[in-house]
Amino acid sequence: MSSETIERAVELGSALGHVLLATADARGLPHIAASRRITAEPEDRIGVSEWFCPGTLENLQVNPRISLVIWDPKRDTGFQVLGFCERVEDLSIMDGLSPELENEPPLPQVERKILVRVNKVLHFSQAPHSDVEE
Repeated sequence: MSSETIERAVELGSALGHVLLATADARGLPHIAASRRITAEPEDRIGVSEWFCPGTLENLQVNPRISLVIWDPKRDTGFQVLGFCERVEDLSIMDGLSPELENEPPLPQVERKILVRVNKVLHFSQAPHSDVEE
């Protein structure tokens, strides 16, 4: 894995405006979430930010392994980033609940950034490919 490959993955994710995150709970039950923001962080780390649902955060507390999929379906090219969550940072907190949402299911109240230490970056596409590291 190279820092240059991580940069390319972050650039693609930023251009696309979305990244998929896969986590699993302690029993291995998978969960998929989406993030609109991805950033390159120092020392081969990636940050992903969003108003994540509780399932993603609960999974990371018991199983810090994470997979990020950054894929451009039009060009069928992308990356799968494998790593683990080093920490979760609070970025923004809502200052109250809107009265019109009172009878709706609860929504996340905190925007968070997940800091991912990258272990491996693989090519990702719908076309046949090997899981050889980029």
